Amino acid sequence: MPETTTKKKTGRPSKYTPELAQEIFSRLRTGEPLLQICKDEKMPTRQAVYDWIERDPDLSLQFAHAREAGCDAIAEGLLEISDTLHFGETQVMGDKNSTTTVADMLGHRKLRIETRLKLLACWNPAKYGTKVQVGGDKENPLKVEASIQADSLLEALIKNAELKRQAGDA
Repeated sequence: MPETTTKKKTGRPSKYTPELAQEIFSRLRTGEPLLQICKDEKMPTRQAVYDWIERDPDLSLQFAHAREAGCDAIAEGLLEISDTLHFGETQVMGDKNSTTTVADMLGHRKLRIETRLKLLACWNPAKYGTKVQVGGDKENPLKVEASIQADSLLEALIKNAELKRQAGDA
């Protein structure tokens, strides 16, 4: 009688549980990046999560919905960044001495906002990206109109922060 052999699974056992997947999705919905979530000791690697969603269409759909909600959470968080003053020390070097002042770190807040807006435009271009519309007629066969929503949103947020700062100084 021939001997049957069973293949032993190699590699690490999967950490997958439905509860763990739901915890990951819950954190994604708050805008927390997957890379940061996977740095927690009890969490799987980022690649393992992508392997799970590749194998299971239902998990893939849940992941996509969690990511979309997370993008909205990040977008909503931009208002808090723009409305909240962030004070820090700046040091000015002179010929013989230096002075340290405490001021609103407006440049840092602008960078945080701009970075998030650019990431949102990459992650969900249909919702947060630049829209280009092409049309024309007989006299003007091609017309290009670009609406850069992210830039106008950033400009409005910065103006709002400046007005609040000026009102606080008065």
